[in-house]
Parts: sequence; structure tokens; C-alpha cells
Amino acid sequence: MIMVKRARLIYNPVSGHEIMERNVAGVLSVLEDAGYESSTFRTRPQEGSTEAEAARVAEAGFDLIVAAGGDGTINEVVNGIAGLPKRPMLGIIPVGTTNDYARALKIPREDPVGAAKVIAKGEHIGVDIGRANDTYFVNIAGGGNMMDLTYEVQSDVKSALGYLAYLLKGAEMLPRMRPIPMHLAYDDGEYDGEASMFFLSLTNSVGGLETIAPDAVLGDGQFTLMIVKTANLVEIVQLLTMVLTGGRHVNDDRIIYTQTRHLDVAAPHGEQLKVNLDGEYGGDAPMHFVNLKQHIQAFANVADIPDEAIATQEAKKKLIETARTLKDPDQEVNSDKNK
Repeated sequence: MIMVKRARLIYNPVSGHEIMERNVAGVLSVLEDAGYESSTFRTRPQEGSTEAEAARVAEAGFDLIVAAGGDGTINEVVNGIAGLPKRPMLGIIPVGTTNDYARALKIPREDPVGAAKVIAKGEHIGVDIGRANDTYFVNIAGGGNMMDLTYEVQSDVKSALGYLAYLLKGAEMLPRMRPIPMHLAYDDGEYDGEASMFFLSLTNSVGGLETIAPDAVLGDGQFTLMIVKTANLVEIVQLLTMVLTGGRHVNDDRIIYTQTRHLDVAAPHGEQLKVNLDGEYGGDAPMHFVNLKQHIQAFANVADIPDEAIATQEAKKKLIETARTLKDPDQEVNSDKNK
């Protein structure tokens, strides 16, 4: 008896100027050719509907969920499955504005059929998922006045001006900057004082930039933690320039830059400290963060990800060879004959 694999395409119909509506048939065709019996679900405006559908599909025993949309759609799908004991494989079709997660996994953006072909190729890795109290996130978490910078820059402005767009937006935000008292406890220490931002990252792509957390490693079980201690306007501009010109900020004394698996955040003296999860408001401190190592298997263009950006090079080689064998079972046999 042949076991049929089942896939559910959960897509946001309005992401990327409604690009998915025009590509659903093409994506389903690629998935079907890859051996998946496929069906679709259009996301709805009702809060929690995407998470509920992802959970339902996982509990029904589907092998694959494909999240098609922006980073918000991916976040909602992951929140639907991350708390379950058995989780399906995750495929990503990026058609949003920033698509940080897809950038890190080297998945084609604004090309739904091309992204579906990444799934069909069969290369996947175990990706870490962040948990903040009872909520999950896939890419970033943070709090403080600087957190909005990467999300307030419009994509068309960013495309036209490059890193200058961030400097201009930073200059606009500077009058709002003020230090916030924070107590941060992480694996290797504590910080108790004023800061303009704390920031956790699971990948090296943040707001379309790959220089904020340049040494982030996929699947290593560690967050990249950055604490910006200064709120001085001149120093903030200097640090932004260092971020945008090669990631030189990581060794600056005005920043704590480290890796950690856990983080506890509190705001003393009755201060409100809002927390951002994957670009959306995620609640207020106090909050406990933990990295769930390789919690979900996600399809990726593994061969295109730099060796240093995956937990081990040996694991990367094994993943690629496994995918090739699955794609062409005769390859290994023919190879043996030729020896």
C-alpha cells in the first residue's frame, strides 16, 4: 500500500499585491508533482483563524504545511503548530514586504512557484523557534524605542535609498528616543540599567538587513542577544552607521552582544516595556524567552546557505546528499556500479 503524503497550502490572499491568488494553481502543481496530495486554505481577517487552521491540519496528520505570505503569516502558522507534540514539515512561500525568514533560508522571494520548487527539491533543516511566555516567534523579539526602526522603513524607500533609508528614519525617530530601565538576565550574565533597546534574533536577517546579527547560526539553539545601552542621539547615529556599514557594532562598548538560550526581561519602577515579536506587539514585560532548538523541520535552499550560517557543515552536507538520493533513488545504485 502506497502512503500518500498530504500538504495544506495556507496562504494570505492579499500579501504581495495579491500575488498568491495568481499563483495558487502553479504552486499546487509543483507540490502534486513532488508527491503531495494538496489542498488550500485562504487566511481570514478573524484573529486566530490561521493558527487554528494550522493546528487542525497538524492534528489531522498532514505531512506538510506551506505558509504563503509575509513574516506575519509564517508567525501565525508556527504559533498553530509549535506547541504540539507532533509537528508537520514547514514550507515557506514568501510574498510579503520584508520576508526575513525566507532571506535566511535562501528561498526565492516574489516567486511563489520558484519557492514551491525549493520544497520539491527536498532539502530541509531543523530551525530554532523562540518562545516568549506562551507565544512563539520565528525571527526576532525585542523591546525599547529603537525596535520600530527596521519596520517603519517602507520597502520602496529602502529599495531606492538602501542603508541611507535607515539613517533617515533613524534621524526622524531620534527625538523620541529615551532610555528605559530594564533588568535582563541571560545565560552569561545580567544587565540592570537603562537601555534604548534589547533585541533577540534567530536568523541573520532583520528588516531586510543581514548586518544586525551577522553571526547568527541556524539550528544552533542560541539566540543572538543585543542590548543597546546608550540613548544619546549622537551615539545612536554612530551605532546605526556601524550596523549599516558592515556590522562593526558587535564589538562596540555601548552594546552588549552575545549568544544565549534564555532571557528574562523585567521593567522595574513600574515602567511599561512593550515587547515586539516578529514585527508585531507581543505583550509587556515581564517576559521569559527560551530557544527551542531545531523545533521544526523547514524546507530551505540548503546548498545556498553559507556553511557558517548552519549549525554544522557536516550536517549540511548530509542534508544535501539525502535530498539528492530521495530525488533520484537510482543515483546511489548507479554510483555503486561505477566504482
